[in-house]
Amino acid sequence: MDYLELTVNLTPREPWAEILVAQLAEFGFESFVDTETGVQAYGQVAEVNMADVKSETLLSGESEAVKVDFSEKIIPQQNWNALWEADFQPVDVDGRMTILAPFHSKEEAKGMLIEIQPQMSFGTGHHQTTWMMSKALLDLDQVPAKILDMGTGTGVLAILAEKLGAEEIVAIDIEDWSVENTQENAVRNACTKITALCGDVDLIEDQQFDMILANINKNILKRHLQAYSEALVTGGKLYLSGFFETDADELIELGNTLKLKHDHTMNKETWAALCLVKQP
Repeated sequence: MDYLELTVNLTPREPWAEILVAQLAEFGFESFVDTETGVQAYGQVAEVNMADVKSETLLSGESEAVKVDFSEKIIPQQNWNALWEADFQPVDVDGRMTILAPFHSKEEAKGMLIEIQPQMSFGTGHHQTTWMMSKALLDLDQVPAKILDMGTGTGVLAILAEKLGAEEIVAIDIEDWSVENTQENAVRNACTKITALCGDVDLIEDQQFDMILANINKNILKRHLQAYSEALVTGGKLYLSGFFETDADELIELGNTLKLKHDHTMNKETWAALCLVKQP
């Protein structure tokens, strides 16, 4: 599976970088990396229509308030893995957990150690949203028994949930290579309570969870929110991330219509995470 890397330079960068990321998320781009001069966006070649991107986003050049320069590059699957390894640095979550790759030294690791072999899947902990979701789990007095990790990526949140005491974790992703990566990383971390499945939200029909973790993009979260509410036990917590601070109110309002009451919001560098609680 080939990926498209879109590199965009913006002058001025702010507030246009955030606006562009929100636009690109509507056109099939899945993950984003902030740069000093703009952003890099990644999406599956088969899912991104660059003609639409160039005509319906800031890339059109129609805004006189910002200068936009961009370039495109196709990254074959085998090279994507090498890219992750080259960029993957240890991740420190509040001094309480360290996410490492097998090729990192463990000498400077702090707190709980999770070892992740970086692959194509998104979720090494470098992104602000993964960091916030990890911190949310670490902040819990007790992790509940049955947890859903939706859009699991590398499986890092599922692995953390098991290490914190969860008894059953269902980890779902739409990409088969992500599921394989989660399975490999579960073994790497001696986890035995994670079931990794390839598919979408329909896989949770007729299931009940004490907690749901969903670190995806806003539009997918909106489509899934009713299913999450139906699958969550009364009093259970739903943690959402993968969106900007400016999108939080929209998700909170939608949650209110689905018996999901806003509990608190986390923020990190323009990104947000929400905790919603299922009402009777």
